[in-house]
Amino acid sequence: MRVMGVTLMAVASMYSVGVVDAFGGLATRGPLAYSSSSFSLPVWMQQKQQQTSNNRRRHLFMAENESEEPNTDYNAVHVEKTGGRGATSVSQSALANGLSLGAPTGRPAGGHYLTRGGVQVTAHVEPLTYSHTASSSSPNNRNMNSNSQNSADHIEQLVQKLDSQRGALLTSSYEFPGRYARWSLGFVNPPLEVSGKGSDCRIRALNDRGVILLFAVESAMQDLMDDGILSRLDVGESEIKVTVKPPSEVGSFSEEERSRQPSLFSVVRSLVNLFGYEGGDGQLGLYGAFGYDLTFQFEPINMKQPRDPEQRDLLLYLPDEILVVDQDKRDAWILQYEFSVNQKSTQGMAREGAIQRFLPFDAETTPDFQARDTPKNEFAESVERAKREFAVGNLFEAVLSQTFREPLNVQTPPSTLFRRLRARNPSPYGFFINLGEHEYLVGASPEMFVRCEATMDSEYREGALRVETCPISGTVARGADALEDAQRVKSLMMNAKEESELTMCTDVDRNDKSRICIPGSVKVIGRRQIEMYSRLIHTVDHVEGYLREEFDALDAFLCHTWAVTVTGAPKTWAIQFVEDQERSPRCWYGGAVGHVGFDGSLNTGLTLRTVRIKNGVAEVRAGATLLYDSSPPAEELETELKASAMIDAIVQSGLGDKTNNDDDDERNSAMTNTPEPRKIGQDKSIILIDHEDSFVHTLGNYLRQTGATVKTLRSGPSALAAIEQMVADGNKPDMVVLSPGPGNPSDFGLSDSIALLIRHAIPGFGVCLGLQGMVEYFGGKLGVLSYPMHGKPSKVTLTSAGQKEQSLFTGLPDSFEVA
Repeated sequence: MRVMGVTLMAVASMYSVGVVDAFGGLATRGPLAYSSSSFSLPVWMQQKQQQTSNNRRRHLFMAENESEEPNTDYNAVHVEKTGGRGATSVSQSALANGLSLGAPTGRPAGGHYLTRGGVQVTAHVEPLTYSHTASSSSPNNRNMNSNSQNSADHIEQLVQKLDSQRGALLTSSYEFPGRYARWSLGFVNPPLEVSGKGSDCRIRALNDRGVILLFAVESAMQDLMDDGILSRLDVGESEIKVTVKPPSEVGSFSEEERSRQPSLFSVVRSLVNLFGYEGGDGQLGLYGAFGYDLTFQFEPINMKQPRDPEQRDLLLYLPDEILVVDQDKRDAWILQYEFSVNQKSTQGMAREGAIQRFLPFDAETTPDFQARDTPKNEFAESVERAKREFAVGNLFEAVLSQTFREPLNVQTPPSTLFRRLRARNPSPYGFFINLGEHEYLVGASPEMFVRCEATMDSEYREGALRVETCPISGTVARGADALEDAQRVKSLMMNAKEESELTMCTDVDRNDKSRICIPGSVKVIGRRQIEMYSRLIHTVDHVEGYLREEFDALDAFLCHTWAVTVTGAPKTWAIQFVEDQERSPRCWYGGAVGHVGFDGSLNTGLTLRTVRIKNGVAEVRAGATLLYDSSPPAEELETELKASAMIDAIVQSGLGDKTNNDDDDERNSAMTNTPEPRKIGQDKSIILIDHEDSFVHTLGNYLRQTGATVKTLRSGPSALAAIEQMVADGNKPDMVVLSPGPGNPSDFGLSDSIALLIRHAIPGFGVCLGLQGMVEYFGGKLGVLSYPMHGKPSKVTLTSAGQKEQSLFTGLPDSFEVA
């Protein structure tokens, strides 16, 4: 700090430290005022300070305190100290209701059961040895049911296979109390595929086992035909094609019935009913991706952008062998299913599928490659157009996005991108899906779309289906460390624009639920909670509701398409605005990935932070939530920031390129083989005199980080005698540090300590009380400030000398806040 011409330095945002250019004058520290004098540091310590000043994490700074009285009223914000009774926490409620948080509910026993559509299912469970790391770096050419492999081996093998075989791996590698748990689930070579575009749907057998299932599917589709839902039903040897009738004219049905109008979801619901069961293991179901254009089956708009006629809106798989890893319970197993339909069984049939190798980018076949769909600065222009819509009340908020593209070579197949994302960007909805037709989705989405699960004990209805969502809106970049993160969280929480974004998102989300939920059951159970990811910090709300008895999980899914956090509000007008303003169709972006359970459950995440790979081109799409208060340049930068982690996974090799254990080996090898650079304090000896302060050992830790050997001695005659003996033995310390402490310098005889240092020409370094002792020793006076500042944030400003080139403080900002 600097008062009346006296400059002080501080270390680690706690200490005022002896300085090099302060003579005389009244100086202040904490509750004391004193005159200051310099006490020179050894050259090596000055060099260390110069080196450290370039690293903001060390918190080395020079401060100015402009007045004795603080400018901030630290009690201006009232903190309630009475009451103390709130709602049951979300995690307590989840435990009481037996909620899974999306994770497996425990290793099943297997057995036989009959579905509602008359399909006989036999489930076999093979336990696996759980391990976090793979035992081998060569996952190729292994059988999934090999007893010699642990769970991580199976995961790595599955990742490798997904480069060339249809299937999916869903992972949750992020925990949040009452919201997310850690688990992985995946498969390859499913017997059945359900795909659709517009009103056309195809259900295709991918192997002989799927052909058996088509007999049951044909019966279910015939029922839809008889019910007037389908206008076409074509049955082939290995596939069934159907066309869904157009929905009734808007206004001829109630809005509560909109989710039951004919659509591709009519086909999905029919399959869920066909294979539906009670009990069972909870894993059997449909897995895959839901495209953005599915929303037009729920809310039709005027289509402006040309669509690829081959691009699918829906791709779901029905697997018959599923690898399940429950990281929280440290358990793993493989589920294998056999099906019997009309006296025909899959028993004994091979679990196999077509091989389709990853094709890298080919400039000859893709001559019109563009690195982004929106030229630089044009996104900001679209934000300006959105602001004009906000001004006249046509929109409250809108989410616009843009796409970035990178070509992939043979060294960067989709499996490599997945491993990089898994290592660098853990998330609650990680996924790697081979969609077939040389199309893949690799993602690390932070946002739940819709999750539904039956509850054990609901206050509304026994066995009521709970629907929950977690809207995300409000974003700030991560800091360099926890302290900088805390500052950025504070700025995010205090930003009114970011708060209003989330408020409007949650209001629309509550409206979506209210269409189909029990009156009074829609509640916000988490408000502006902080979730941290590799590069971003988000504010998140948590909303729940309980479905009325006549609705199911697919109704809940449809009523939220698509989340306001990827569209805007009012939702229909915002979706039209997105269609009008964006430069290319969204394809899978803004849709969802996940699992539609045959037990009535549903767990889906929004398709965000996702790399779409098609014909060797990797596409990353990122959006920003816009309000009237939005800054167009800032919103464009936000899309680039959100896309950066995905783009890095595409273009930057390193962590995640190999299997789990290979990454560990790489880290260990680097630690073993890379010589540690010589530290500036190496071979130096420091004595730290302890004046009974609470931060002495933290100070010692900082000193040891220079490489110096530090010995701490409690102040008093014995400490001075020990130093005298070191001098007599020829082991004079390179520096003595006088620690902080309570009381006055005279309470610890600091003048004796300083006299010893001068007598033996030992460099000294005074911190807080130590500096006060130096001030007194050289004739300064101490006083008492009117307001103590311990633990309170203060503004720190570099003096003109501190701002000069090659100053001790080079690399620090001119002004910043410490506490």
